[in-house]
Amino acid sequence: MDTLLTESENYKKIEKVIKYMDENFKEQPSIDTIASYVGMSKYHFIRVFKEYVGVTPMQFLQSITLNYAKEHLKESKSILDSALDMGLSSPSRLHDLFVNIIGVTPKEYKELGKNVKITYGIGATPFGEALIAFTKRGVSYLGFIDNNKEAIFQRFKEIWAKADLIEDTKKAQEFLDSIFVDKKKFDLYVKGTNFQINVWKALLNVPNGAIASYQDIANSINKPKAVRAVASAIGSNHIGYLIPCHRVLAKSGAMSGYRWGVERKKILVAYEALKNEN
Repeated sequence: MDTLLTESENYKKIEKVIKYMDENFKEQPSIDTIASYVGMSKYHFIRVFKEYVGVTPMQFLQSITLNYAKEHLKESKSILDSALDMGLSSPSRLHDLFVNIIGVTPKEYKELGKNVKITYGIGATPFGEALIAFTKRGVSYLGFIDNNKEAIFQRFKEIWAKADLIEDTKKAQEFLDSIFVDKKKFDLYVKGTNFQINVWKALLNVPNGAIASYQDIANSINKPKAVRAVASAIGSNHIGYLIPCHRVLAKSGAMSGYRWGVERKKILVAYEALKNEN
């Protein structure tokens, strides 16, 4: 847990840096300027940044530019297409965190999770604090938290309005450790329509380090004209990271529309892409 807490603090600094880079990209700020902005010496900043991300700040900055995203989207599309053509659509073959999606029963869906026991709590992750919730059937919610914890709780409670909620911070942190440190396998217990669940399953086929477009996802579920509906389903995903909606971009390569912050989406995409290359 100490490691995750440290990484969580580092994440906050990195997020601040990425926001600064975004806002001042045209001026191409120097390493000294960026380090000074977050109150760190140049070499300490580079060391902390590289320890966390695995690359230099300048390499990271390059990885979140629009041109990089466009090129990476093309490469990833061919990877995704090849994988699907070869029949490698199983999450166990393509997704680094093998997960199995289990949908709620029609009765549970209609009754908003009535009589479902859900344990939840807030803990540290390498990408900031997160609210995690889980049942005997699997993870039922994972949302990153910034400043507005109430908004996350409200979203969580809207989905599972009538469930029996049990707060347990210790178990929540243990669960997060299992996901982000031990990389254990988990079932996901989701609440959604059949269409939404099919879209979420399709997201599991986007390999770690790759990205796809909304059109790619629509094509993969044989609904090529349903791009808007696919985008809406992706936006409704209530299990961040494990269902990797952060790996889906617009055709232009623009990174927008992420429930847990565009900066976090950029960090997740670049982090995975660069880790995959190294």
